Amino acid sequence: MNTVKAYVIDDEPEIVELLCDVAEIAGLVVEGFVNAEVFFETVPNIEDSSILLLDLHMPEMDGIQVMRRLANMAKSPSLILISGHDRGVLHAAEKLGRAHNLNIVASLGKPVNIELLQQLLEQQCLSDKDYLDLDAVSSEDEIIADELYKAIGNNQLLLHYQPQIDLLSDKIIAVEALVRWQHPKLGLVFPDRFIPIAEQYGWMGKLTHWVIEETVQQEQYWQAQGFSIPVSVNISADNITSLTLPEQLAELLLDNRLDPTRITLEVTESMLMGELVTSLDILTRLRLKGIGLSIDDFGTGYSSLSQLHRVPFTELKIDRSFILNLIDDPEARAIVKTCIILGHELNMKVVAEGVETERHLEILKEFGCDRAQGYFFSRPVAADEIINLLKK
Repeated sequence: MNTVKAYVIDDEPEIVELLCDVAEIAGLVVEGFVNAEVFFETVPNIEDSSILLLDLHMPEMDGIQVMRRLANMAKSPSLILISGHDRGVLHAAEKLGRAHNLNIVASLGKPVNIELLQQLLEQQCLSDKDYLDLDAVSSEDEIIADELYKAIGNNQLLLHYQPQIDLLSDKIIAVEALVRWQHPKLGLVFPDRFIPIAEQYGWMGKLTHWVIEETVQQEQYWQAQGFSIPVSVNISADNITSLTLPEQLAELLLDNRLDPTRITLEVTESMLMGELVTSLDILTRLRLKGIGLSIDDFGTGYSSLSQLHRVPFTELKIDRSFILNLIDDPEARAIVKTCIILGHELNMKVVAEGVETERHLEILKEFGCDRAQGYFFSRPVAADEIINLLKK
């Protein structure tokens, strides 16, 4: 497995040296630059598994210009944005980066919180060991797609589950099902690598159907073992425009004698911008059948409050990008607090994603958040491990 490569671009040499030291301690191979143009000349081919620590305010080529150039390259690194400007500038840069389809890991103000930065880099290092390069299978997308299509039908996929913790009792109250690909040659491949292929070829409906069926079977097994724990499943934009989904899911639950309230379907906020009337039809019928609905990644999409009011959600999940900046960013803290109040006013349970530290947990409890999930509690684990966690 290749070591993760990190780059630092900052016009202050002492800052470059400091950030390079932190990256090395985190286990990355790092290279620093005080000039962005020199970076592009020196590193013409950037690995998409690499990470770039980018200062926004630089005299010759600023961070916004750097992001523009990265967006036009075949592969681009993940980005940690750094700036001494106010948080509004950082947030605007984050939104711009995501609009360019760049992976923005975090944005940090100066002086940089070294402990947080090291944690972010270590997590990136772990992610690189998890996310395997599908290009190793073949350079042809069609062959990779063919392998994925066969994998969906040949039981090469599996589910891991991440616990959700009730913040009043500190006990596991639910789990989220997350799909993985057990590749015969590459081992465990994570969804960031194959979900885009499934979306490109129109297989998300087939993939989601498999995930739901597998989740229902697993829920049935857990109940046979004496454990009844609700499960959340992510569904795609294709699913919320499929008029037959409510009946199919209700029939599946009936056949397996499972209470519909034990299943929650997660819909990302951006999905609501599509065929709203059809989506509202489907989502409302799902609720009528007792199935829970969660609005996922809340705060990162473009849905209006009127849309949020129309759809009968039972749960609101605050995006991890806000939780990550909860400690040092007053604006992120205000957004999280407001989301919790909004969710409760609309009679929804509120879940915080991406909880990494004890301090994150303390703030969320102070704000009255209902549930949380993240590496502070547990990484996504195999189904049998969930039983061990429940016993503990």
